[in-house]
Amino acid sequence: MKKLLALIFALSFCFAKDYEVQMLDLNENGQTMVFEPAFIKIAPGDSVTFVPTHKSHYVRSVAIPESAQKFESLLDKKKTFTFEKEGIYLYVCPPHQMMNMVGIIQVGKPTNLKKVESLLPKLEKRAISNKGRWLEYAKRITE
Repeated sequence: MKKLLALIFALSFCFAKDYEVQMLDLNENGQTMVFEPAFIKIAPGDSVTFVPTHKSHYVRSVAIPESAQKFESLLDKKKTFTFEKEGIYLYVCPPHQMMNMVGIIQVGKPTNLKKVESLLPKLEKRAISNKGRWLEYAKRITE
């Protein structure tokens, strides 16, 4: 039985995917200070690699599911994070948070949706430019 469980555990990593999110000053649509993609839905065990394609960017979580691990990269450094806990993860680029350089990762089911919905208006108020991004991205969250 232990061997079977070990095999199942090992195989789960064989099917895990790695997604890439770019940190951009300007995207092809003319949007400034943006993560691309800004919303991503993944499965538990999948990874996301944040790539600073322009200078002065890094990523930091601002809301995570209960008992999940916070995440933060270094300035101008590529970093990969693996997401094990289901729920919604909100993140920002701290130097450009006032420009609403923000993103959402949904891992499996949105277990912390109520908490996130109550937090989004507060986060949105902090934006000086690119207003509405949090709420626009949150519309993509699915059960």
